[in-house]
Amino acid sequence: MTTLDTIPPTTVRGARTARAWRTLTSSRTAVIGLAIVAVHVLIALLAPLLTSYDPIANDADHALLGSSWSHWAGTDQYGRDVLTRVLYGGRYALGISVTATLITVALGTVIGCAAALRGGWFDDVLGRVLDAILSIPAVLALLVVVTALGTGPAVIVLAVAIVYVPQVVRVVRGAALAVVPADYVTAARARGESTWSILRREILPNITDVVCVEFAMRASWVVLLISSLSFLGFGADPPTPDWGLMVAENRTAITVVPMASLAPIIALATLVVGLNLAADGLSKAWGVDRIREGS
Repeated sequence: MTTLDTIPPTTVRGARTARAWRTLTSSRTAVIGLAIVAVHVLIALLAPLLTSYDPIANDADHALLGSSWSHWAGTDQYGRDVLTRVLYGGRYALGISVTATLITVALGTVIGCAAALRGGWFDDVLGRVLDAILSIPAVLALLVVVTALGTGPAVIVLAVAIVYVPQVVRVVRGAALAVVPADYVTAARARGESTWSILRREILPNITDVVCVEFAMRASWVVLLISSLSFLGFGADPPTPDWGLMVAENRTAITVVPMASLAPIIALATLVVGLNLAADGLSKAWGVDRIREGS
């Protein structure tokens, strides 16, 4: 008789992956959202091939030009091609946002699982610390960090982690608490396995759906938060092609060259919509109740 204990781990993981893929593709919302995000990623990667203009080179002779065959979205006040800066801006937005979200979700997942597994005083103290951090508005916490440490990609990633790790911890902890009482976790403890081994082999595989949904949702918020920082002057430094910075630089000339402000707004909006659709689709397809998990 074949049991789960006699099935090779690679076979079990393969079956889980195939089942997750079938469930994912059955959700039209998730497929549409992931397709939109994939288009943004593809455009960002192919930006040098899609345009021949330099995204940061000034050209005073061609400043504030309207849409034309040479400049489809016009030029900004420095004569830079707007469409080129939007295309390259996707690289900055996706690069920083994905890095920050990966670090945030990874840290939050490990800490949340550890809190659920250890329990006791560790869970209680961690809960009080998280409550204190969550009481601070996200934008205010970000501004404090970048004001104290300066700007730059590394500081922005650190600031995002400080703001969102506590929220991820609460969500993942709620999901892990439903797994900890399971017999296979009890058996692993009885065998004397280490905490890290139990987290990696017993708990994490059973909350992967929650972690994936959390990643998609946090990514959309991180994109908006980083663009907001750039708009306020605490994010990307000029002349970096960044969507939030582009809106800030060109808002005073919106009546002259409206696309200089509208193009980055459209790009940002479509990326956020894609991430939100992906998160909602994944949540419904995998039956993840974000409210119940503590979001």
